[in-house]
Amino acid sequence: MVFKFVIRALFAALGLWLAARFVPGVHVRDAATVVFAALLLGLVNAFIRPVVIVLTLPLTIVTLGLFILIVNALMIMLVSAFLPGFEVHGLLAGVMAAIVTGLTSWIGQMVVRDSEYRPR
Repeated sequence: MVFKFVIRALFAALGLWLAARFVPGVHVRDAATVVFAALLLGLVNAFIRPVVIVLTLPLTIVTLGLFILIVNALMIMLVSAFLPGFEVHGLLAGVMAAIVTGLTSWIGQMVVRDSEYRPR
């Protein structure tokens, strides 16, 4: 359980680092900040994001799920508001960072998927 959390946090950190590297408007001071940002993003996604998802459900349905990108961008921007050294300037930078982080996290989930579930 803890091992999977650490691996997922590392993939999230990799996604945030890649976003800072390639997305204009996303800046990270150093590697430690990336790791703290990934851990804080994990906490935000565990506790705040579900509430926001429920509150914005009608808008998400109307946009056929695309509003989730905005929600993910807002979660990354929330982390940047609380963590010095991690900056996201603008919603577009947040959306692009959410896409990069989401793709790397998806790859991370494929790496650490549960061995109990095996499709037939």
